Amino acid sequence: MPAFSDSRLIMKKTAEIIDGKAIAETVKDGIALEIFNHPSRRPSLAIILVGERPDSELYVSLKEREAKKVGIDTHLYRLENDVNENELLEVISFLNNDEAIDAILLQLPLPETMDADKIIGAINPLKDADGFHLLHPEYVISPVIAAVDFVVKKYQVKGRACVFYRSEVFGQSLKKHLQSLGLVVDLLSVSEAENPRRDSDLKQRLSAVSIKADVIVTALGISNFLDKDYCQEGAVLIDVGISKEDGVVLGDVDANSVIDKVAAITPVPGGVGPMTIAFLFRNVWAIYRHRN
Repeated sequence: MPAFSDSRLIMKKTAEIIDGKAIAETVKDGIALEIFNHPSRRPSLAIILVGERPDSELYVSLKEREAKKVGIDTHLYRLENDVNENELLEVISFLNNDEAIDAILLQLPLPETMDADKIIGAINPLKDADGFHLLHPEYVISPVIAAVDFVVKKYQVKGRACVFYRSEVFGQSLKKHLQSLGLVVDLLSVSEAENPRRDSDLKQRLSAVSIKADVIVTALGISNFLDKDYCQEGAVLIDVGISKEDGVVLGDVDANSVIDKVAAITPVPGGVGPMTIAFLFRNVWAIYRHRN
């Protein structure tokens, strides 16, 4: 009898690609409807952009464009890369006291010469649209953390979480939130000088931790570093990282490597990015309603 194979017997289940654009559109549609039906003035968002990072300029332009669609007015304050901390703090103080401004967004990252924690701490917590201020109100949550929260709840993730991060503000804030959801959290800090794609020992140390996680959040901006060696079968991958190679926008996750191993992935582009913009607007709307 001739040998044969039934592809149905060997077919692997591929990961679900989480459609961040569709999720974002649903959130923004709801906000737009509420703003349209509100009798008072439109919400107002001040955006502070320091320097000329291409990725930051892209994010800001997207936020300005999408804000118009939902009915939020934006005001861009662009500062040169060599601006000193005191000048930036003066801008923040001015916006804190401007009654026409409902919310303030400080586009991160800041130049390395600046103390990001100090600058964030100078923003009026009741106007902090990103929710990174230690005293931000409960009705405001970091848009990135809100996106992670959405995915974790959507897939009912239990057990252990692993977070690859550079910013302590982000890492510690996300750890606290994930712990509030009942997850055990491992934080893996990777400095700007480190790259697991080039350092096999570093990769081994990191993957020894992440391989145990039920959900992995990565926010390093190192293209395609996270391959199948980092994740266990059935894990959920949330890719917050973004980088460019030859003009192509890439995430931290090597989707081709993990696609047959994990349960779900947020793609780059089209995953966490659109969701964070939508959740940012949700914060602005919440801040506006509590001020008016």
